[in-house]
Amino acid sequence: MELEVTEIDAATHCVRLQGRLDAAGADQIGIRFTASTAAAGQHAIVDLAGVPFIASMGIRLLISSARALNAKGGKMVLFGAQELVQDVLEQAAVDQIIPLVATEQQALESLQA
Repeated sequence: MELEVTEIDAATHCVRLQGRLDAAGADQIGIRFTASTAAAGQHAIVDLAGVPFIASMGIRLLISSARALNAKGGKMVLFGAQELVQDVLEQAAVDQIIPLVATEQQALESLQA
């Protein structure tokens, strides 16, 4: 599992994930992901286009980081999920907790809403 963080602007980070977000993948990036999202206290958009598979530990990582970020006044938006990953996120009702959109532009627009 790989993680790349880029700064969109002073208030927003983009976190791009690449690989399987299963137990091993979530363990591999967990601390860095949380540090680059929740600990930073800035808005975060998360690119899931490079994630072909997500399991419960990956879902837990996304939700716990989003809640911690929300507690600091920030917002997380997920975008670019492949069909299988999007289906899993919707079935687990993650989209009720963290906005899930198709494109990076929609993610940025969702932060403004």
